[in-house]
Amino acid sequence: QVQLVESGGGLVQPGGSLRLSCTASGSIDRYTMGWYRQAPGKQRELVAAITASDNTNYRPSVKGRFTVSRDNAKNAVYLSMNSLKPEDTAVYYCNAGLHANSIWGQGTQVTVSS
Repeated sequence: QVQLVESGGGLVQPGGSLRLSCTASGSIDRYTMGWYRQAPGKQRELVAAITASDNTNYRPSVKGRFTVSRDNAKNAVYLSMNSLKPEDTAVYYCNAGLHANSIWGQGTQVTVSS
């Protein structure tokens, strides 16, 4: 089974940028890849997703600020985050989905604070 490892989180000031990476241990060509986040005391929510055919979708609050992309040759998916807001603070998780199979990474913390 594919394993996922996220990286790129950290502390950033409001208005700043971060780029998250998710690297898989095997091929992700056929998977829909998603980025989710979970803030303290809140449910995990979908942030952005990209299908195997490169169709993307975003939650409304990040549209125009975040961009999801994938590089199948590197077994990787990315989330570029610009104009970050304090409300973007959360643990960000990478997910690989294919039919009934759903694989999660361990998460990476993003903190937006001055």
